[in-house]
Amino acid sequence: MIVFDKLWATMKERGFSAYKLREQCGIDSKTIRRLKANENIETKTLDKICSALGCRVEDIMEFVENKDD
Repeated sequence: MIVFDKLWATMKERGFSAYKLREQCGIDSKTIRRLKANENIETKTLDKICSALGCRVEDIMEFVENKDD
């Protein structure tokens, strides 16, 4: 399962709020909700987030084993 826990830590490090991320990336509040719920996100959205934050994809997401499987 892909989780976006690292995203929130990276945002905090760089002084980004969810609002600032939305404004700089051009993503909507629905996408922010999807990130918070660890739901599917398009790769172009990941690219926008990494560009805005000046980071690598591994700084905002990671794979963790799904304990339910």
